[in-house]
Amino acid sequence: MDSSKAGVKDRKIFFRLAVCSAILVAGIAAMAALSSLKKPPAQAVIEEQAYKVEVLQAHSEDVPVTLTGYGEVHSIRRVHIASEVSGTVIAVHPRLFVGEIIAEGDILFQIDPRDTQSALAEAEALVSQLEHTVTRLEKEWGLEKRRLRVLQRSRDLAWAEYQRLQRLYDESRVGTKSGVEAAERAYNQALDQLQLLEQSLALYPVRLREARSSLEAARAQRQRALVQVERCTVRAPFAGRVVEKSIELGQFLSPGTPALTLADDSLLEILVPLDSDEARRWLTFDEKPSATDLSWFHGLRQVPCQVRWVEDPQGHRWKGFLHRVVAFDRTSRTLTVAVRVSGQEASGKGARMPLVDGMFCAVDIPGRTLQRVVRLPQWAVTYDNKVYLSVNGRLKTVPVRVARLQGKEAFIEEGIGDGDWVIITRLVNPLENMRLEVASFENPSSKEPTP
Repeated sequence: MDSSKAGVKDRKIFFRLAVCSAILVAGIAAMAALSSLKKPPAQAVIEEQAYKVEVLQAHSEDVPVTLTGYGEVHSIRRVHIASEVSGTVIAVHPRLFVGEIIAEGDILFQIDPRDTQSALAEAEALVSQLEHTVTRLEKEWGLEKRRLRVLQRSRDLAWAEYQRLQRLYDESRVGTKSGVEAAERAYNQALDQLQLLEQSLALYPVRLREARSSLEAARAQRQRALVQVERCTVRAPFAGRVVEKSIELGQFLSPGTPALTLADDSLLEILVPLDSDEARRWLTFDEKPSATDLSWFHGLRQVPCQVRWVEDPQGHRWKGFLHRVVAFDRTSRTLTVAVRVSGQEASGKGARMPLVDGMFCAVDIPGRTLQRVVRLPQWAVTYDNKVYLSVNGRLKTVPVRVARLQGKEAFIEEGIGDGDWVIITRLVNPLENMRLEVASFENPSSKEPTP
C-alpha cells in the first residue's frame, strides 16, 4: 500500500517537472520568434554645427594718433574795470549792458571832474610861480657875478692905495697916520663887501637846486592832477564784451569800487588736461635744446587742432592750434595744455552757433604716428588682449599687444600679420578650434578664408 502511494507521488512530481519544462521551452521559443521580428535601430550620426561670424582682413598701416581732451572755453583777456578816483557818475555808455560789445576807445562812464580840475588849476599856478622863481634866481646870479668883478676891482684898488700910503708914511714920513688908517679901513670895507658877495654867490647854486626841486615836485603834482582829471573819463581799453556791470548813473564811486568787467573775445583759449603717460608717448616736441636753463616743457609743436562743442558733437568744428603746456598736476598725473582759437575762426561761418566763452568742448590734438599697426574694432579685442582668428574655417585664439585704444578702434602692433582674418563678431565663451561659417567680409583681398 505504501509503495503504491509512493509511485503515484513520483508520477505527479515528474508530470509537474515536464509541464514546467514545456512552458520554459515555449517561452524561449516565443522570445526567439519575437527577437527575429525586431529591426536593429539606425546608428546616430552627429554633425558639427558651424558658428556664423563676420571677419575682417588685417592690413598694417601708419596711423596718426589723436589725443582727445575736454575743457571749457574762456577769453584770453578779461579786465575788471574799477574807479580810480572818487566822485559821482555823471554819464554812462548808452549800451552798457551785459552781453553788449563796446568798441575800443568808447567812453564807458564819466565821473564829475570839478574837484580834480580845481586841484589841477592849483598845481598849474604853483608850477608857474616856481618857474618864475627859478628864472629870477638865475638872473640875480648873473647880475651878482658881474658885480663880483666890480668889487674885486675895488678891493684891489683899495689895497694898492693902502700899500702906497703906508710906504710913503714909513719911508718918507709923507702923509699922516690917520690917512694910512683911513686907506686901510677903505680896503677892509671893500674886502668885506667882496666876501659877502662871494658868500651869496656860493649859495646861489643851492638856492637854484632847491627852487628847481620844488618846481619838479610841483610839475609832478600837476601831472598827478592831470591824470586824475583824465581818470574821470573811463574808456574801453579794447573792443570787448560786457561780462558784468555794477554801475549806474548818479552813483557815488570810491577809488577801487568795481564798475564792470570786459572780456576780449578776439582770442579764445581752452585748457585741456591730458593723461601724463598719453602726453609723454604721443605729444610732439622739437628735439632742440631749451633756450633757457629753466626746467620746463619746451619745443611743443603748435599743431592744428579741432574743437567740437559737446552739446553738438556732430555739428560745426572749429580750427585751433596747440599753444603751450600750462601745468603738471602731480595728484591726478595730468598735463594741462592750452589750445587757442582766433575770434575770426570762432565766429564760425556756416555754424549755427559761434564758439563762445563758457562752452564745454572736446579738443582733438594730433600727435605722433603709429608705425605699421593693424586697425580693429575695439570689441574685437578681449579684456585680456586676445583676438580670435579664422584659420581654415576654425577659430584660433592669439594674444596681441595693443599699441593704443582710440575712439572705438584698437591698434595692434604685435600678434597679427597682414592677411590674417580677424573675427569681429562679439563671441560669448567661444571654443577653441570650433567650426566657423563666415557670413560677411570686411577689407577682403583676392584670397578669401577657407570655410
